[in-house]
Amino acid sequence: MGWWQVSADTLAGSRFVVSPLAEAVASLLVLERATAAHPGERAWLEAHLPAYRRRAAGDPVTALVIRAALAPRWIADLLTPAPVPAPPGAARTSSFAEELARIRATPPGRARAELAEALRGPLPAALDRDDLAERAADTVEWVWTHTVLPDWPRRRRVLEADVLARAAELGRGGWAAALNGMRPGVRWLGDSRLQINTFDNPPRELGRAQLLFVPVTPQQSWVCWDVPRRYGLVYPCSGALSGAGRVPVPEALGALIGPARAAVLLLLASPLSTTQLVALTGQGLGSVGRHLRILLDAGLVRRRRAGRSVLYFRTEAGDGLVHSAG
Repeated sequence: MGWWQVSADTLAGSRFVVSPLAEAVASLLVLERATAAHPGERAWLEAHLPAYRRRAAGDPVTALVIRAALAPRWIADLLTPAPVPAPPGAARTSSFAEELARIRATPPGRARAELAEALRGPLPAALDRDDLAERAADTVEWVWTHTVLPDWPRRRRVLEADVLARAAELGRGGWAAALNGMRPGVRWLGDSRLQINTFDNPPRELGRAQLLFVPVTPQQSWVCWDVPRRYGLVYPCSGALSGAGRVPVPEALGALIGPARAAVLLLLASPLSTTQLVALTGQGLGSVGRHLRILLDAGLVRRRRAGRSVLYFRTEAGDGLVHSAG
């Protein structure tokens, strides 16, 4: 199995980071592999796959670059630079343009070497050229602009909700609780060891590098690094959150209790905190609080304390109301 040796200082300085570029690359993986993990992802794929395939058919060289970069067992480092988080306390994060510029700046020789590494063999003759990084960046930019950016405000709320949930797990149960199950093969082994996959790879000592955890909404995952400064683990946000906001509020339910309140009730199929509901719905804290009080009084939801968080979830009566409304 592959694992990283993580010092106490590295672990203490680790951070959860939202990366627009990682979200775009994860979406590119869904398009390239044409597989969906849940109904919401399937609907998104059906909406955008025809245009993606038309673009690939019109530029076969670039399509070959992407196929090489997204090889089954290894994603080329070219497409997955480790995010550069803002300094502690800073309000902003890296923009997509700033992250994409790092792909475009990849030297030609390095781009060819990284694609060959992903393929585990020599490059096709058609890729013996110096514009591979530019072509890869153009494709990622197209995916971002046409398929991710229109939905980015909602996606970002979902990602931020996942970060809040992971932080709560960390506070309640330590790193094992926060990391186990983050992506297939990931678990905390103890003794400063983090298993990152089940492959038979030699362990890697992270030293003083910064460790980053990067959620994405598509059900995709990979590791990335900028040796020796940063290592990153990209993981799919939890199933309860990945499809959040994708199912429209049933008209009958919205007419009965109001669309905003119905949206809150729909999300509570899994326990969520007030802060997570604010992030997922885009509603204000006061509005979500009022909806929860009314739903509690009506017996449609209950709450329980988990560490320092209060989680809300639907009762049987709430489930029955949602299901009867379709």
